[in-house]
Amino acid sequence: MPGVVSEIASVCKLRIGFAIMLSGLAGLAITPGATPETWQIVLFALAILLSSASAGAFNQLIERNLDARMKRTRNRPFVTGRFQANGYWFFVIALMLLISVAATSVAINPVAALYVFLGAFTYGVVYTVWLKRRTWLNIVIGGLSGSFAVLGGAAVVDPSLSMAPILLAVVLFLWTPPHFWSLAFVFADDYRQAGVPMLPAVFDQAVAARIIFVHTLALVLVSVLPFFYGLGWIYLAGALAGGLYFLKTSVDLVRSPSIDTARINFHASLIQLTLLLCACVLDVFIS
Repeated sequence: MPGVVSEIASVCKLRIGFAIMLSGLAGLAITPGATPETWQIVLFALAILLSSASAGAFNQLIERNLDARMKRTRNRPFVTGRFQANGYWFFVIALMLLISVAATSVAINPVAALYVFLGAFTYGVVYTVWLKRRTWLNIVIGGLSGSFAVLGGAAVVDPSLSMAPILLAVVLFLWTPPHFWSLAFVFADDYRQAGVPMLPAVFDQAVAARIIFVHTLALVLVSVLPFFYGLGWIYLAGALAGGLYFLKTSVDLVRSPSIDTARINFHASLIQLTLLLCACVLDVFIS
């Protein structure tokens, strides 16, 4: 049973799901307005997690043949046959998304529900089905899934949206490409062999490293802006601490493009996002 639970968590990409959920809660926390009821906040968090899980499972179900050609993914349950790719899974995935969107619409509001749906749709269909095998810009547009989580959280408080959560949504949009490209840098041979046009598999290492740096620089600059739209010093400290560290490792990647420096940059992106999102929540509750 523990093994099955672990495999389901892997198929649903719950680690990504929790990051998406935290992004949604950060958007909720920084939006001016009356604080929602606790049960509404919990319901929204679970809805975001469930919708993200549905998109993650759909991604692995659709990409099972592609995953079989890559060392990093060839042991996933749909590839090994541990889980059978059949109509049952399509039904469960659709039901998960339906429940998350319907519950948000009924218990909170339709605007928040729309963002919950768009986040899952962007990752599951726009990124996975339409773009991933066609263009190296796939993850740039796919990064909107995290942005929709932020906007969904903001819409729980105020469907009309305000500048701070809009800027945070832009931050999430800018964060995803250098984060994922750093990981793809490590596994560039895998993507090249599988015929997937991820940035580091299309361009040489030096060019890819410079593009990652430019995106990281834009991310760090934009991440400071919410400070001027209502967030306080705790947020600014978290944004700068994580952002400058991510920028430093991106500079190292440009100076020495390699798998080792790309792996460090990937982990730096996780630290940057964690510090920034936690600072969002702490800034609101401590200030």
